[in-house]
This record gives sequence, C-alpha cells and structure tokens, in this order.
Amino acid sequence: MSSAEAAVRARALGVLADDAVLAGLVHGVFDGVPARASAPYASIGGAEGSDWGTKDAAGREVRVMLALVGVGEAAGDAARRIEALVPGLRGEAGDWRIVGVRAVRTRFAFAKDGGWRHEIVVRCRCLATS
Repeated sequence: MSSAEAAVRARALGVLADDAVLAGLVHGVFDGVPARASAPYASIGGAEGSDWGTKDAAGREVRVMLALVGVGEAAGDAARRIEALVPGLRGEAGDWRIVGVRAVRTRFAFAKDGGWRHEIVVRCRCLATS
C-alpha cells in the first residue's frame, strides 16, 4: 500500500497540472520548490498525515500545501483558480480514495523582491481502497 501522503501529493499535482485555465495563468506546476522557475508558478508542498481510520477501514487525514509564487496583480487570478480546483482533489488516489477535502488555512505574504506567495493548506480525508 502506498502512503496516503504521497498519493494526495500526486493527485494534487495531477489536478493542478491538468487544468488548462491554470496553465494559461502560470509558467508551470511543480512537485516541490523548483530549482529554476520564473513567477508566477504553482507548487505542491509538503504533506503530513495522521490516523483517520475506522473500525473496519484504514484511513488517513493528510494536510498538503498548495503554493503560488507570483508577481503583479494578474497572478491573483491564478490564486483564485487554485482555490477553485481544491474540491476536485476528491476521488481515487493510488491505493486511497479521497472522500473529503477542505481548505483549512490560507496565507498571503509579500517577498523582499516585490513578489508574493499565496499558500493554501488543504485537508484531505482518505480511506484505503485495498
């Protein structure tokens, strides 16, 4: 059985990378912080999990960070698009089924270079399928 954390990160990467609207707003969607990328870009950050099982099913609650590094006001459209894609994380993810998704925290911060970073922590509740 693969880890729920890895499965959620892969699902998030797929959902964001496959969205044509988001692709038109950012220069890329990356797994982790890219070595070289120009803003705006989206990245899938770390994931942490905890037990969310039931009497008869293995389960994990996974929190994953979705980040947008941007410049200028136009990147705000990309941040709104990422937030709109969050419910699409529900569904099959490797050996897991994501049954509940909710954005539980957002953070907006300015950077020294004039850019900014928008972070969304998403809680995914998962049940094992095998």
